[in-house]
Amino acid sequence: MAYFLNAKLILLHVGTKTDDKCAKIEALLQTIEYPENQPEVHWVAGKPVPTILEACNRFSIELLVLGALQHENMYQFYIGTIARNLTRKVNCSVLLLIKPSRIRVPCQHVVVNGFDDPSTPGTIKKAFQMANILGAKQITIVEEITKKEVKVTVEDDRSLKRASLLKERLKRREESRVRNVVNSLPKSLLTSITVKIQSIFGKRGYSIGHYAEVVRADLLVMNSPEKSGVLDRIFPHDIEYILSDLPTDMLIVRSNL
Repeated sequence: MAYFLNAKLILLHVGTKTDDKCAKIEALLQTIEYPENQPEVHWVAGKPVPTILEACNRFSIELLVLGALQHENMYQFYIGTIARNLTRKVNCSVLLLIKPSRIRVPCQHVVVNGFDDPSTPGTIKKAFQMANILGAKQITIVEEITKKEVKVTVEDDRSLKRASLLKERLKRREESRVRNVVNSLPKSLLTSITVKIQSIFGKRGYSIGHYAEVVRADLLVMNSPEKSGVLDRIFPHDIEYILSDLPTDMLIVRSNL
């Protein structure tokens, strides 16, 4: 828990500083769960996205916490809300909260991606750290296996059987890879958490978002996107599907941290 609780906290307010705003923030800070770790309050002027991006670099921020809309309309999807724009551009991990509450709701279930990617082991480790901090009892690691990996055209019973056998082999391979990642984690992260490995055949990003929604996960943990621009939103892939329709609170882990 020291990974987060001993961290330096910075509250960034973009806008004009007034006595009324200062009083409201001061009253809010008196209610935080860990009063011994009071955040620094910084007032900055400017447009939200570039101002926050600059502040993240200036203060060497490791985790940016943002409130976010759960659903984007078509205009917001292509133009981008403040939270989505920051998520795509910031050089640190991002925690998106779609249902912030003054009363903490216990976290029970964390879902994390198990993509075959160099940054995935670090993302899975962060998911276990968060699960321990939040008191979650279960982690599900989801590997999304794309349909193009099953290179069998189903035309009759024989080809259907070949496709089924190939899917089973792919599933066992992916589960073995993920289990090796879990076994390499510190034992202290595993003692109080039930671990489930779930293979899904479908479109990467879309499938895990749908799965997290169906199982009513409390937190979804994902690798950060390598690149995201206008074309990525016109031809969505991976994390763009989830950003447009968040199934739950979401932690996006930067691989360079």
